[in-house]
Amino acid sequence: MSYRKRIIYLFLLDSLIVLTSIYFSYYLLLPSGRVITYPLILSSITLLVGHHLFAYIYKLYKRAWEYASVGELLAIFKAISFSIILAAFVQQAALGEMYTRTLVITWMMHILLIGGSRFSWRIVRDQYLKRSMKKKKRTLIIGAGAAGTMVARQLQQNQEVELVPVGFIDDDPAKQNLEILGLPVLGGVKSIKSIALEQNISNIVIAIPSLDRQGINRIFSQCTRTKAKTKILPLIEDLMLGKVAVNEIRDVQVEDLLGREPVELDIHNIKSYTMDQTVLVTGAGGSIGSEICRQVSGFAPSKLVLLGHGENSIYSIEMELRRTYPDLSIETEIADIQDRTKMFSIMKKHKPYVVFHAAAHKHVPLMERNPEEAVKNNILGTRNVAEAASISRVNTFVMISTDKAVNPTSVMGSTKRMAEMIVQYMNTISRTRFVAVRFGNVLGSRGSVIPLFKQQIQNGGPVTVTHPDMIRYFMTIPEASRLVLQAGALAEGGEVFVLDMGEPVRILDLARNLVKLSGYTEEEIPIVFSGMRPGEKMFEELLGQDEVHEEQVFEKIYRGKTPPVDVSCVFKLLQVYGELEKEELRRTLLDIANFRQEAQDRMLV
Repeated sequence: MSYRKRIIYLFLLDSLIVLTSIYFSYYLLLPSGRVITYPLILSSITLLVGHHLFAYIYKLYKRAWEYASVGELLAIFKAISFSIILAAFVQQAALGEMYTRTLVITWMMHILLIGGSRFSWRIVRDQYLKRSMKKKKRTLIIGAGAAGTMVARQLQQNQEVELVPVGFIDDDPAKQNLEILGLPVLGGVKSIKSIALEQNISNIVIAIPSLDRQGINRIFSQCTRTKAKTKILPLIEDLMLGKVAVNEIRDVQVEDLLGREPVELDIHNIKSYTMDQTVLVTGAGGSIGSEICRQVSGFAPSKLVLLGHGENSIYSIEMELRRTYPDLSIETEIADIQDRTKMFSIMKKHKPYVVFHAAAHKHVPLMERNPEEAVKNNILGTRNVAEAASISRVNTFVMISTDKAVNPTSVMGSTKRMAEMIVQYMNTISRTRFVAVRFGNVLGSRGSVIPLFKQQIQNGGPVTVTHPDMIRYFMTIPEASRLVLQAGALAEGGEVFVLDMGEPVRILDLARNLVKLSGYTEEEIPIVFSGMRPGEKMFEELLGQDEVHEEQVFEKIYRGKTPPVDVSCVFKLLQVYGELEKEELRRTLLDIANFRQEAQDRMLV
């Protein structure tokens, strides 16, 4: 039915109900069926006009009555009551008396007939939905609060959604055994397994947007004991940022289980060194570099320079930023940080105020097999960018480092440690403030184990874990990037900032969660142990024994003061690394990065 036809239909129906009700009331109350013509005509006209007037005011003709609830019932009550009151005043003014009993009966008939006519649409629709819901997937909603109620209502009203709610789970004792929107609160979180089995549940929706990560883990661990697929509402952070709507249900992701609560940044300090300034990001097409670009763009720099070696990735982030920030001045530089001349040329051309150095080779096994490439990119490349920044009088230089640089056992970790040494050295001879920011694994980054696990699951398994007891620190890409920006604002020069990575995670638990989140069991996608690879450690550290762990300088940011370093052996290595065999180069890198005296003596001969 079209909107116009709907209004005409309701207008005529209400007119018939009003006239019938007033006539019936007069006929019922007057003896011998006599009807006083003038009062009846006056009351009929007044009620008819009054009803349509208040129906317009309370929008009775614009409401979707198939979704009628308490709010619609209250609107009907107000419109009818005020029209009756209006009729009473008109009777008193024109006739000198009010026909109270007649008006009371008329009021009751209006409520019954108009309310019934409206809610019959809801009844018909609900009956239709009940028949269609038999074909849908039975769904349990975790959380009987405002968000859970909203989800239940959306699922009940949306015929296109394949989920049908059958009940709530909530730990609040006051809600136990109650019904909300006709759905029972079946029990608490600990009873999810038994309830899911009893109710034949195929889907579970976690509907608590403000839930912290520990809470999500607690609930998800109970959900994994069922055969149901678990979904979740968006996180409160995403809701506040306007990235998603509250009714967007999605699958639970590993980031929900391993990430931490968002950090409130010191916006003023970050703006003070980025707003209206030229910012240059190396490795801008990478997972960390591109996210730094997104975060920096929100602080209104005068110009953002995207520097990277891969043209496709640089093009991708450039197009994204131009769509999101159409007024931002963006320039791109396709260049290799190993090209010293090009680095100096780019710095001279743009004269950035801040440089975020995110370009690096990060894959541990690949760098073990290609140590010379790790040296060229991670050490030589860092030196080129740092010295170019110093000559161009950059104010702040922030290098992205890794926990693998602490007591390194791999080529990648060793080269990153030496890059840190160069940055510390540059701070002693330059007017530029040089700092490094050190953190662990980043969820979803190209060097993370998660993309590998997902690919293995997609291929039907098995998922390969190197060792059952191996643990790692994890952080989300946006969180790491925001903290890098904050560390830059805190920089005084020479620091190695360490990000609080929270509790370490067993890689085996991570693999099991990914299998479950992908909708499989360990029988369908087995997990096998492949053994530790060259350069790997059982666990990573964020600070070495000889590094001083000072006070916390910001939420989740610590300042690690490292001891003075002698970089002469690093510079010597950069002169001769091409002459060394792969294994000899690998041993030399590990010796220098771990400050072994014999290696330094050998390099300085």
